[in-house]
Amino acid sequence: MRFLSVNANAFLIEFSSLQDTMAAYRTLQHAQHPYIRELVPAARTILVYFDPIFINSQTLIKWINAQKILDGAVLIGKELVIPVCYNGEDIEHVADLVGLSVSELIYKHSQTLWRAAFIGFAPGFAYLVSDEPPFGSIPRLASPRKKIISGSVGLAGEYSGIYPKDSPGGWQLIGKTDLKMWDVQREQPALLLPNDQVIFKDITHQPTQISVPNISSFPKKQSTESEVVLRVKKVGLQVLIQDVGRLNMAEMGVGRAGAMDQTSFQSANLAVGNPQNAAALEILNGGLVLSILKPTVIAVTGADAELSVQYAQGEKVRVSLYQPIALDQGDEVYLAVPKVGVRNYLAVRGGLAVENILGSASYDSLAELGALPLKIGDELASAQLKTHSVDLSQSSIAMPKQGDVIVIDLHLGPRTDWFKTSSLELLFQQKWLVTTESNRIGLRLHGEHALQREIEHELSSEGCSIGALQIPPNGQPVLFMRDHPITGGYPVIATVAAYHLDLVAQIPSCSFIQFRKITEFMDIQDHEK
Repeated sequence: MRFLSVNANAFLIEFSSLQDTMAAYRTLQHAQHPYIRELVPAARTILVYFDPIFINSQTLIKWINAQKILDGAVLIGKELVIPVCYNGEDIEHVADLVGLSVSELIYKHSQTLWRAAFIGFAPGFAYLVSDEPPFGSIPRLASPRKKIISGSVGLAGEYSGIYPKDSPGGWQLIGKTDLKMWDVQREQPALLLPNDQVIFKDITHQPTQISVPNISSFPKKQSTESEVVLRVKKVGLQVLIQDVGRLNMAEMGVGRAGAMDQTSFQSANLAVGNPQNAAALEILNGGLVLSILKPTVIAVTGADAELSVQYAQGEKVRVSLYQPIALDQGDEVYLAVPKVGVRNYLAVRGGLAVENILGSASYDSLAELGALPLKIGDELASAQLKTHSVDLSQSSIAMPKQGDVIVIDLHLGPRTDWFKTSSLELLFQQKWLVTTESNRIGLRLHGEHALQREIEHELSSEGCSIGALQIPPNGQPVLFMRDHPITGGYPVIATVAAYHLDLVAQIPSCSFIQFRKITEFMDIQDHEK
């Protein structure tokens, strides 16, 4: 095992094989260390999140090294039979690649016992492996398809997998199943979890129905009387409902999402006396106009933008950010484009009534979870949460403006050694332009000189954290943000310090980032395991 640094509350464990990774993952699951927050398994690695308040990385690494690896029989999940119509558009090509007839390929695929190794790429997308891969390594398509329909069964490398929703993809398609691999109405939305076992049943010529294991649906919510308090009269670039995000959902392939600037989000709630995690609006680049339908109290925080109220009596007044604002029926709220920063947060006293998906009201733009972006005419109701006294002490962080050079701290790792020494120096020496191709998934950066790799071979997909600085083949960094995929296939040279993530969330395009190193690359190897 190799232990590689990520940030102050995470490290990556690298293994020599998928089998070793799965065995270690089962062992750590079984051991249930009290200070391990989450494990993100992948092809050759496990990303370990821990609580730095109670334990440091060195102590936890020693504990992991001392664990006796459990055999494969431990922690086997549920067994599932998946009916497949083997009519995929690549099935004849794949059969030719492996020197089999189509019927022989179908027989081998359906007679193999598969196990879900890890979930990645998309929520509910299980990478299925076998102790004896039936086809060796199947190459991905040279040019990925723009759309693969949900339920498509594919092969890539040593894996088999089922697309849980319509999405782009490069796997070789051999069939389709009608089972829903991902359904947020189920108590366990992902049909497959790591360690589950799968048998594919050929129904190409004999359609039949296969029952799904008892994975119960959510109980129907009791209807409650919610009081509609505001209507959207105008939206700018993007207005989303967000909260702190989804915790510990990586096992199903779901990232955290949540408010990009967590400090400003929580300040908005505190300013109206809400619980800190009450759902609120995240407004990108202003342009929001709201009509007030019932008396309420709001607060707006975040970017430095002009906020004004057109009172029903006719007077229009500019009001302050970070302060509670009492409003009556007929009033209108106007939020202009920010002068400094890019995101504002608007909280309503009592919170917003919105359905929680996997424990959160947040909209995840990558996984497409949560309430859709607001549009003109949408009405929002109060959640009528228990409130407390307003906190008038809230204040803004220093916000960046377009053209600024913003200093951002980095932890080196986990793949720092994949890059040339000259590129590592370049990472900190040159300024990086924040391009217009930036969103909640990540900021695309551009430097005058691209970073060059020392190690050129392909990297197996591995867990990535918020703030990861991933380097694709063009050498121009992508800085992962709240809606990033939980696994990625390009090396991560460093990770942004947690205390600078809110600042990054407020950086406008056409500004510059100057990175500053705060910790060295950690590479601890244990040759005895």
